Amino acid sequence: MAARVIATAGHVDHGKSTLVRALSGMEPDRLAEERRRGLTIDLGFAWTRLGSGTDLAFVDVPGHERFVTTMLAGAGPVPAAMIVVAADEGWMPQSAEHLDALDALGVDRGLLVITRCDLLDPEPALEDAQAALARSSLGELPVVPVCAPRGEGLPELRAALDALVTGLPDPDPAADVRLWVDRAFTIRGAGTVVTGTLGAGTIHVGDELVLGGRRVGVRGLESLGEPREEVTGVARVAVNLRGLPKEAVGRGDALLTPDAWLTATEIDVRLRAPGNRAAVPAVPDAPDAPDAPVELPGQLMLHAGSAATGVRVRPLGPRHARLRLDHPLPLRIGDRAVLRDPGRRAVLAGAVVLDVRP
Repeated sequence: MAARVIATAGHVDHGKSTLVRALSGMEPDRLAEERRRGLTIDLGFAWTRLGSGTDLAFVDVPGHERFVTTMLAGAGPVPAAMIVVAADEGWMPQSAEHLDALDALGVDRGLLVITRCDLLDPEPALEDAQAALARSSLGELPVVPVCAPRGEGLPELRAALDALVTGLPDPDPAADVRLWVDRAFTIRGAGTVVTGTLGAGTIHVGDELVLGGRRVGVRGLESLGEPREEVTGVARVAVNLRGLPKEAVGRGDALLTPDAWLTATEIDVRLRAPGNRAAVPAVPDAPDAPDAPVELPGQLMLHAGSAATGVRVRPLGPRHARLRLDHPLPLRIGDRAVLRDPGRRAVLAGAVVLDVRP
């Protein structure tokens, strides 16, 4: 059975979790505090089967400005997004920052969903959202207006989601595994479990992988609530690991094919400011597009996959820089990352990795 993964994006309280709940019949807010406050503060996960038979998993991200790092951990490994904007509030600050993050990651597939259309004419919110999207890597997106509590627009949204995921490229099942961990926990009698979005490659029960320099065995696998003997990307997957204590793993770690990944402490990157759609390079070594220089402060946060680490920035020209990472990451040429200033709460640039051993 085919499977896909997309992330939500949008301002706080615009109805992302309500929409996922209506589409899947599942509760994406895992924490009691989230359900009590009606505020998503961590990543949520749910899934549904579409009309084509495709299983679609949602990574539901928080919309509050204090949890952008969490949003990036969920959206970083995911190939498409469902942008959610409320008709009665319109385009808001976190709508813009989430879009900047997706733009920096080069995400170019998605849907625009206008929620709460029973409260206000959706046209003004739609126009503002489309104007912002037009300047990003997402460009012009299909639009679906909905009122999730009433079920209005949900059949059209499911059809649009089906069309979206049908058009996503198929990843290489033989690719080297790099599962960015977004959650880790212990099950009594089973041991440590890590979860993440597998972007490509295949994990089998019995495989030996590497996490944090330690060899670990795959004791069991689960995807979309079902035990599996193997899981191929793109997929949400939970991996039960043998030989790994819970305290040895956390969000931002990566489960890797042994001897296949260089761990980078310094990288050269091409930079691109958010909102400059014409400058998205088709391939890592493409000629520079004629966009404005990107000026960055000396220290920033780099977000790649589910990881976040401080970096020191050394400019190498108007659109290139060398980054020294506070914590090493398994990166390859062509990987995309986000450079964010947490003090200003702003995404300053997208980065395409050009060299992992400069």
